[in-house]
Amino acid sequence: MAVAVDSSRKVLVVDPDAQTRREIKGACEQDGYQVVEADTGSEALRQVEHSRPNIVLLEVTLPDGAGFDICRELRKMDPVVPVIMMSSRSDEIDVVVALEIGADDYVTKPLRLRELVARMTAHLRRSRFESAEAMRSRLEFRELVIDINERRTYKSGKEVELTHTEFDLLTFLASNAGKVLSREKILNSIWGYEYPIETRVIDVHIRNLRRKIESQPSRPYYILAVPGIGYRFTNARPA
Repeated sequence: MAVAVDSSRKVLVVDPDAQTRREIKGACEQDGYQVVEADTGSEALRQVEHSRPNIVLLEVTLPDGAGFDICRELRKMDPVVPVIMMSSRSDEIDVVVALEIGADDYVTKPLRLRELVARMTAHLRRSRFESAEAMRSRLEFRELVIDINERRTYKSGKEVELTHTEFDLLTFLASNAGKVLSREKILNSIWGYEYPIETRVIDVHIRNLRRKIESQPSRPYYILAVPGIGYRFTNARPA
C-alpha cells in the first residue's frame, strides 16, 4: 500500500554514496517523506535554494569539500532548517564541531534507518510544552524577548538568530522558568528520543545559546547549570 507523500516533509539527502541514498530514500518514502537527493556539497546548496527542504541529512565527507563547510554555508542560507549530519566517524570532536557550527543532530554509520526517520520526525515536530505558560505568545525576561508565534528572539531590541533546535530548546527552558530540568527531560521534550551522546548534544546547544543570549556567556544570567542534574532558566521578570 502506497504511503501518501506529505509536501511539508521534504528531506534533502546529501551523500556521495548512491546505495546509501537509495536506502535512506526508501525508508523516508515509506514514512511519507518527499525525498530530494544530492551527491556533492555544491549540489546540496543548489537544492537547498531550489527545493526548499524542510530538513537536511548531510554526510560529513563529500567529494568537493567537508560537510562541515557545507553546513556553515547552509546556515547562512537558512538559519532554521533542521540539519542532521551523518558520518562513519564517531569521535567526540566531530560531534562537537558539527553541533557548534549549527547542526541539530549527528548520527553515525552504519545507519539504523528506523531510528534515523524517527529522529527526523522528532526534529520536524513542533515542541509541545507541558507548562501552561507556553501557550503565551511572548515570553519576556529582562532584556530577552521570545516571540513563540513568530519563532523570533530579541535581546535588547535586536533580533538574535537561532537555529530551529536552539529556539525550541530556549523556549522550553524559558517556559519552565525557575524549574530545575534534568538532561533526560530536556532530551525527551526537544529531541523526542534517547541516545548515547545526549549529554554532549544538550551541553553544546546550551553553550551555543549562551553565546547568543548572554551578555557574559562564562557567567550566565539566564541559563544556569544545576550540577549533576541539568539546567534551570532564571525566573526573573522585567521590572
